[in-house]
Amino acid sequence: MPSFTEQTYSARAAHHTNPTAKRLLNLMDKKQSNLSVAVDVNTKAELLDLADKLGPLICVLKTHIDVVNDFDMDLVEKLKALAEKHQFMIFEDRKFADIGNTVKQQYSSGVYRISSWADITNAHPLPGEGIVHGLREVGLPLGRGLLLLAEMSSAGSLAKGSYTTEAYKMATRNRDFVFGFIGQRRLDEENSEMDFVYMTPGVQMAAKGDALGQQYRTPEQVITESKCDVIIVGRGIYRATDPVRAAEEYRKAGWDAYLKRVSQK
Repeated sequence: MPSFTEQTYSARAAHHTNPTAKRLLNLMDKKQSNLSVAVDVNTKAELLDLADKLGPLICVLKTHIDVVNDFDMDLVEKLKALAEKHQFMIFEDRKFADIGNTVKQQYSSGVYRISSWADITNAHPLPGEGIVHGLREVGLPLGRGLLLLAEMSSAGSLAKGSYTTEAYKMATRNRDFVFGFIGQRRLDEENSEMDFVYMTPGVQMAAKGDALGQQYRTPEQVITESKCDVIIVGRGIYRATDPVRAAEEYRKAGWDAYLKRVSQK
């Protein structure tokens, strides 16, 4: 059997055992998009406007819901409606990082009630496996999926080496709920039995970085060379003069890089 990086998204979806991964891979194939847009804006109106305009071009809308100054549950309901209308998944980039009992409450309760609307969320493996177990108790019955932060795109990140290796091992033991990673490269090239989805932030086609340590790579570097699956683009799209045009450029670049990768058998 070809390695997962040589298979199409639809072929991987057909054999995948994790429901969130299966849904995402099928969605990417159907929409011909491996683009996730990170919409880090501060108002409800901006977030909904961009979600509506960019929705047809993306597979995942990534939010930092706690930066929205006028958040309310009406925003959540409208985001869910737009996700249904345009067929994209919602990823709340919460980066949970506490003990199991605490994250369980943070995920299900409080102001944001993340588990009630986000298809995908993520967590640092730093606290140990209890963080996955706590989130799973809430998310698995709701059909949600979890990404572990194996690597980050910022300069000086400590998520590397043995930390990244242990994050991978943690994921392999919890494949019913953990369906992939936030990372800069594939970690499982030699293991043909475990197909994880890799979503990669820090993607831009122009800038190389910013003043706060962010490091950028191109869609081809991420998808073709590092063999990841989803490009996550933020400011390169939502701060563009024409966000829809920029999103289409990134969608095409990401998809072309994927077609190049699967043709290299």
